[in-house]
Amino acid sequence: MFENFRIFETTLAGRPLVVETGKMAQLANGECLIRYGETAVHVAVTASAKPREGVDFFPLSVDFEEKLYAVGKIPGSFTKREGRPSEKAILASRVIDRPIRPLFPKTMRNDVSVVATVMSVDPDCSPEITAMIGVSIAISISDIPWNGPISGVSVGLVDGEFVINPTAEQKKISQMAVTVASTSELVAMIEAGANEVEEKTMFDGIMLAHAENKKVVEWIKSIVAEIGKPKFEFVEVEPDHDLFEEVKAFAIEDIKFAMDTDDKKVRDERLKPIYEAVHEKFDEQVGEENVAVLDDCLYKVQKFVVRRWLLDEQKRVDGRGMDEIRPLAAEVGLLPRTHGSGMFTRGQTQVLTTVTLGLASEYQILDGIDDEERKRYMHHYNFPSYSVGETRPSRGPGRREIGHGALAERALVPVIPSLEEFPYTLRLVSEVLSSNGSTSQGSICGSTLALMDAGVPISAPVAGISCGLITEGERWMTMVDIQGVEDFFGDMDFKVAGTHKGITAIQMDLKINGLTPEIIADAFEKTRKARIYILDEIMLKAIPEPRAELSKYAPKMLSTTIDVDKIREIIGPGGKVIQKICAECNCKIDVEEDGKVFVCSTDIEDAKRAMFMIETIAKDPEIGAIYNGKVTRLMSFGAFVEIAPGKEGLVHISRLDVKRVDKVEDVVNVGDQVIVKVIEIDDQGRLNLSRRDALIEVEGAVPENDVAPLNSDRRSGRPGGRQGGRPGGRNNHR
Repeated sequence: MFENFRIFETTLAGRPLVVETGKMAQLANGECLIRYGETAVHVAVTASAKPREGVDFFPLSVDFEEKLYAVGKIPGSFTKREGRPSEKAILASRVIDRPIRPLFPKTMRNDVSVVATVMSVDPDCSPEITAMIGVSIAISISDIPWNGPISGVSVGLVDGEFVINPTAEQKKISQMAVTVASTSELVAMIEAGANEVEEKTMFDGIMLAHAENKKVVEWIKSIVAEIGKPKFEFVEVEPDHDLFEEVKAFAIEDIKFAMDTDDKKVRDERLKPIYEAVHEKFDEQVGEENVAVLDDCLYKVQKFVVRRWLLDEQKRVDGRGMDEIRPLAAEVGLLPRTHGSGMFTRGQTQVLTTVTLGLASEYQILDGIDDEERKRYMHHYNFPSYSVGETRPSRGPGRREIGHGALAERALVPVIPSLEEFPYTLRLVSEVLSSNGSTSQGSICGSTLALMDAGVPISAPVAGISCGLITEGERWMTMVDIQGVEDFFGDMDFKVAGTHKGITAIQMDLKINGLTPEIIADAFEKTRKARIYILDEIMLKAIPEPRAELSKYAPKMLSTTIDVDKIREIIGPGGKVIQKICAECNCKIDVEEDGKVFVCSTDIEDAKRAMFMIETIAKDPEIGAIYNGKVTRLMSFGAFVEIAPGKEGLVHISRLDVKRVDKVEDVVNVGDQVIVKVIEIDDQGRLNLSRRDALIEVEGAVPENDVAPLNSDRRSGRPGGRQGGRPGGRNNHR
């Protein structure tokens, strides 16, 4: 039945890598089921028979689909089925998309769809890496034109040694998590997070991954040689060469003038009459149905001008040197009611980031296929249409926004204090106010400023910068801090974030097949120098260190750890005890299963009172301890005082005051706040308290006589004895 069914096997990082093809999804242009350890991902690729009309780009879609059955989970949603892709699935889709997209013909307009469905997950074998290799195989053996294959691996740094495709346990202690995709010759994609790793170490790790990828690429080539289909012919959508030359001759001098400015708005205004003039001259020549091709010609003329300036004259459109950064500015404390805010401006790129601090329980719940179930540090990135001078309704974050937000989040993770150091959940939001390139790196700088303004004790400030690239044959050149046109018309956007000490995040976007080691090393050196300059000369001059105190509008948090056996007493029956503490102290309380307790209030004194109550309940009172309690009941023989919710004791009438007391009501009433001292804990755990002793010790009160107060044991009226002082016995006391 499955006459085309084939199996191919190899090993990767000491684990079996097996590909099956010819059994499933036989109507797709190419497919495979790839197994790495016990991880299994099915990949199907399809292409439309005809080009899509009216588009000036290659329409590729890549979907990494997480199925919770792969890890034995039922979705937590109301419908109990997978919904929109998780953030991690979107990021995995982008990681796969970036290295494969440049390898498709640039003039092809046929829709191509790539779907990688995760069907089984082995925690030690990354489904993202498995999917990337599976996608490469499925496209390579299909009839879809493609200049692959590629391979991808991850590399970690464990105990000073590089590890290819680290296991789940190794990832927990690894100092870096780097994904590298390669062709047989070039590095095609880098995505990295790291704990301030030096450039040299990062470079060596990338080169090791590249070497491992080459082996897998050769294995994929052997599969293609055996079962690969002939590639189909497609209609190339490209402006007529003669028409392009006519448009270029007509408009190039005007375009040079238009492009030669550091102001994007001025550039756009200068280009408008050029477009009008070109259409007026050539519309009739090309015909009404082909006028859109003129815009494509004009785009290519602009690209020609920018690239020739860079390669032949080392000239940038705004007149900067190749290693020169645009004018920079940093500000903090712009928004009085937020918990922290910072704005970073680089040329015409401007990002405002805010920090919101919340309870530890306000973490984000993750419903995905990996082991991570919650996240206490979140970064969200918004890119409104006005930031580029356009009119477009807001429709929520797209994949680009999610990807940029995740990059900034990853860059700051290594410097965020632990929950024990700083018991808050943190949400950062970066609003792009103006965009002319490198907004993701601007959001990293803005995030550092906002965190420091909020008083978050980050271990080091982080800055981000991008490096561009222009290539032509064997010639190449890089330039730091690329603006929009250099990104649009260039070949690379190499984003690097880090501290003074080293790299914390990398994201590399390419429009060419890949990079040589020399280009990567050059980009690392340029971005390192620029990063240090931004930190020292701009950001740390705006705010040299995190503020010593939180905003008065930020919640004040205290934390402690109690015995897990005491959790029930803290919460109380039906939550009565914890609710009472929250109401009395105007606070919020989180109690974790491991005994960690977090108290949050806008008033630090309220938080301290609540924490004192919790510790009183959790740590049994000791003889000699003094408390501020509340009178709950009056008896003829004394008053009951609650020193904490659920913890009360008796103040015998003889110990109510420093003078003789005839009636309890003469001294205290229900609801009064009084200070008391623990003078006895009987064998049943009941408390005997003394207001008299507390007044003498705390307030320096002097007794009216030196006669010792009456003995308050049961024979002298301690409630619970047969004389009947306290009805109900021990249970009522509690």
